[in-house]
Amino acid sequence: MNTASTRTYLLLIFLLSVVYAQGQPGVVRTLEPCACPVQIDSSFHTRCAYLIVPENRKKKNGKTIKLPFILVESKNPNKKKDPLLFTAGGPGGSSLGWARGASGSPLIKDRDCIAFEQRGTHYAVPNLWSEELDDAIRESYRKNLNKDSMAVVGVKRYKKALEAKGIDLSGYNTDETVADIHDLLATLRVDSVNLLGGSYSGGLMLAVLQKDPTRIRSLVLDSPLPTFVPIDEDEPANFNESLNILFNHVEKDSTNKAVYGNLQEKFQRYFSSINGKIFTTPYLEKGTTDTLRIQYTRRELLGILVNTQMKHIPYVITDMIKGNHYSYIKQTLDAIFEHNTAPSGMRISVYCADQTAYHSEKVLQQLYETYPYLKGYHINDVYKELCDCWKVPPIKPETKQPFYSSKPALLADGEMDNACRPIYIDRIHHYMPNSQRLLFTNKAHMVGGEDMTRFMQSFLNNPYRKLESTKKEIIAY
Repeated sequence: MNTASTRTYLLLIFLLSVVYAQGQPGVVRTLEPCACPVQIDSSFHTRCAYLIVPENRKKKNGKTIKLPFILVESKNPNKKKDPLLFTAGGPGGSSLGWARGASGSPLIKDRDCIAFEQRGTHYAVPNLWSEELDDAIRESYRKNLNKDSMAVVGVKRYKKALEAKGIDLSGYNTDETVADIHDLLATLRVDSVNLLGGSYSGGLMLAVLQKDPTRIRSLVLDSPLPTFVPIDEDEPANFNESLNILFNHVEKDSTNKAVYGNLQEKFQRYFSSINGKIFTTPYLEKGTTDTLRIQYTRRELLGILVNTQMKHIPYVITDMIKGNHYSYIKQTLDAIFEHNTAPSGMRISVYCADQTAYHSEKVLQQLYETYPYLKGYHINDVYKELCDCWKVPPIKPETKQPFYSSKPALLADGEMDNACRPIYIDRIHHYMPNSQRLLFTNKAHMVGGEDMTRFMQSFLNNPYRKLESTKKEIIAY
């Protein structure tokens, strides 16, 4: 091809891109090929690249960021033309590892699978990660300083460190990520797509649909947090409700009534009685020789329960009531001192813009009055005092509003979900009458697993066909 022909060809491609972008939502962006950050089965053809997008679409300063994605192509010559697009929850989770699992999943047999890394997360350039908050939290334990005060100190240092790198924190929120996903679809010329998300990204995918449904064929949402739910006003109650369901199972099924009888009453009585109490434990930090005397309170014990698998919680509660805290507290301290456990900058930015900017502190206080044994415990690691320091603008009010859609959706949750209760999938169903729900009575947050994959396959093949369950522990409705 000669020079003139090449120029004509490139101009034609450009004009087609413009027409395409004008006809559907999203903007055709530049792609920069890159090595796959995650290793995929080499028998699959994969495409790995950065999507180049503005850091803040409200500011016309030309500053861009790079968001990687992995497209794993199905080997099926008769594959469907509507890929499955996944992005992780959190907020702040990395998405690309899903591509490795997708290559070994039955889902790849019928369609291509795309994993998209959200802005500010692990493989994105830049990512919003720095250790100032972790360092401040460690210092609070070493010196027995007030944990909330030190978290504020750490967040201020954290923000300063990220901004010193030239990062505009106001550009990292759900509205921008929604635009990123539409830009990705426009750039890859995807006319029909199925969206897969869980927890936070369940709500994110709803926001993608809300912005423009043109390309959206269906949604699969596992334990979703709808954008219209103020989770801070719910989650302590959600945790309490999941425990009550667990306690009912224990009361009905346990043969050891002496230990596990009236567990709900025992839990509430004990955790009410230790309000304001300070415990002390010896702890030797790895790589040191001086044993510390570290103080902890009810908040650490509640944190342990929130992060314990539901099936183990009855034993852990009875053990704590006996005063056996050490092994659990040691694991918590090991995690704090040996790993980075603080929320990422992306989690803070999204959470502050999406949730804290809209929730009511008055309602939160009502919650603690209703459940006094949880008072003062921050179930979420991002809360108002931190957001007051982070100072990012809220997402658009319309993003927080529920909306109606006739698109088909598969909505799943665990009956013992302590974060995003099954009432959320019922509320989504109210607005999406063509959705179907699955309740896993023996699971908690993020059901996943082989059963869920089988239901997904059936749903994606025919999103309007009624799903049926053959297992008593999975209710399809």
